[in-house]
Amino acid sequence: METDWAAKNLQVIRTLMERGAVYRRALAPVMGAIGLTGVVAAGVAGMLDLRAPRSLAAFWMGVASLCLAEAFWLIRCQALKDSELFWSPPTRRVVQAASPAFFAGFAAGLIFLVIGPGGPLAIWLLVPGWMALYGCALHAAGFFMPRGFKLFGWAFIGVGCLLGAALCLIGPPPVIGVNWAMGALFGAPHLAYGVYLYFTEKDRNAT
Repeated sequence: METDWAAKNLQVIRTLMERGAVYRRALAPVMGAIGLTGVVAAGVAGMLDLRAPRSLAAFWMGVASLCLAEAFWLIRCQALKDSELFWSPPTRRVVQAASPAFFAGFAAGLIFLVIGPGGPLAIWLLVPGWMALYGCALHAAGFFMPRGFKLFGWAFIGVGCLLGAALCLIGPPPVIGVNWAMGALFGAPHLAYGVYLYFTEKDRNAT
C-alpha cells in the first residue's frame, strides 16, 4: 500500500516538473488578466468613492473571487487547447497547496464583515494581511513552478509585513486610500509580471 502511494506521488511530482514550461506559458495571460482586473477595480472603487469599511471589504472580496474565476477559466482554456485534462492530479496538488492561505484570507474578510469596522486601522490592516496570505498561497502553489513564481510570492509576503508594520507605527491614511493601495500593491504587480512572462516566453520561443 505504501509502495503504491509513494509511486503515485512520484508520478505526480514528475508530471508537475515536466509541465513547468506549460504552467509558465499559461501564467502570462492569468497574471495579466488578474492585474488588469485589480487596476480597473481600483479605478472603479475610486470613482464610486467607496469609503465605508464594510463596503470596501465586500468589494475587494468580490474582486478577489472574480480574479480566481478568471484564473480557473483561463487555465481551463489552456488545458483544452493543449488537449489535457484540467482537473488532473497535479492541478489538484497545486490547488490543495494554495487553499489554506486563500481560506484564511477569506475568513479574515468575513470576520471583518460580521464583527464590524473597528476604526480605519482595521480595514487598512486587511490589506497587508491579505498580501501576506496571498504570498503564502503563491509560494505554496509555486513549489513545482518556475522559481520566479515563488519569488513573486515572497515579494507579497515581504511588502505585506512592511506595510503592516508601517501602519502600526505611523497610523493609517484616509480610508479611501485602501482602493489605491489594492490597485497598486495587487493589480499593478500582477500586470507587470504578466507582461514580463509574455515577453520572456516570446523570446524563448524565438530562440
